[in-house]
Amino acid sequence: MKIDKNQLLRFTTAGSVDDGKSTLIGRLLYDSKSIFEDQLAAVKNSSKQKGIEGVDLAMFTDGLKDEREQGITIDVAYRYFTTPKRKFIIADTPGHIQYTRNMVTGASTANAAVVLIDARHGVIEQTKRHTFIASLLNIPHIIVCVNKMDLVSYSEETFNSIVEQFEEFSSKLLIKDVRYIPISALNGDNVVNRSENMTWFQGSPMLHELETLHISSDINKIDARFPVQTVLRPQREGFEDYRGYAGRIASGIYRVNDEVAVLPSGFTSKIKTINVGETEVEEAFAPMSIAMTLEDDIDISRGDMIVKKNNQPELSQEFDVMLCWLNNAPVKSRTKYTIMHTSNEQKAVIKEVVYKMDVDTFKRNEEDKDLTMNDIARVRLKTSHRLMLDSYRDNRSTGSIILVDESTKETVAAGMII
Repeated sequence: MKIDKNQLLRFTTAGSVDDGKSTLIGRLLYDSKSIFEDQLAAVKNSSKQKGIEGVDLAMFTDGLKDEREQGITIDVAYRYFTTPKRKFIIADTPGHIQYTRNMVTGASTANAAVVLIDARHGVIEQTKRHTFIASLLNIPHIIVCVNKMDLVSYSEETFNSIVEQFEEFSSKLLIKDVRYIPISALNGDNVVNRSENMTWFQGSPMLHELETLHISSDINKIDARFPVQTVLRPQREGFEDYRGYAGRIASGIYRVNDEVAVLPSGFTSKIKTINVGETEVEEAFAPMSIAMTLEDDIDISRGDMIVKKNNQPELSQEFDVMLCWLNNAPVKSRTKYTIMHTSNEQKAVIKEVVYKMDVDTFKRNEEDKDLTMNDIARVRLKTSHRLMLDSYRDNRSTGSIILVDESTKETVAAGMII
């Protein structure tokens, strides 16, 4: 299977405090030679000042000064690196329970999640929480790295026991693809290079797994969804009658002459032309940015959606979402928020909190309806106008929403449509 070397893979890292996430990412960057000389020199100098011999790998990700001084990572740190086989963006998210919102933010666009487990402690509550959130966010691939294998004498029995523990609870979740790797981030075993200390492990090192993950089929190619971001009316010679609709295809494939419907109006037409930049093409697919023209002159504006005539999303003003509350201030009843869904913005209210999730036990709490920061709950929303909705399980692009406080303009919640 050939991997496009220009294909971008986004992955998030998750684990409990001191599981070694920062060290793992540092090792990944260091061993794959993805660190600039000046960065390396700065970290070597900082390591020396801390009395550490060699290089403190965690410092490559702990970029903020106060984080370094406290020895913890408290926000989502995004890191970009590339290998000859693929480009990557890492979202390094904190492990503390009070930063659940950070993990949701970092994982929302991820193709894969790397879940770290300390070989000495096995599966703990935070492992379950992070895996539950990864499942909730419909992350297609999970790589479970059992770290600090050097501290358990590289024991195959210990590794197999942790794999069994993980499978026991993860089998209850909707996870498509799980892989297990025994590693030592500190010593570099099975991170970039194959471990000589664990010859019993027949799988690939972590970087090889990331480089060869097949992610092209993760995009929904069946349900064609094209949210219109802007209408193009160039006022120049040769384009007097041009009316194009520009945006990024959220899912599916569009071809010239396809019969389409424009929502929410319901008017139908055929695709006349598709342009990618200055180039006219016969077909385009997610996640390409395009401009299309239609055979008929239809009133279309930002927030409308062009879909296939025979495959349409649900049109509704009232629907349920799994909501993660991101704001310091709790939810206020009857407060109006701005809901942002693809390129569409409407007014919305939280009509009802159906239940809250206990992300440690996966149990539903139907008694406590108060939402505070980091809470995850099923809520019923009502919007001022109909939205074009798909379930998040079917389509991550058209199945996600955010809520914005009208007065402060702060993003207060992120949601997955059920």
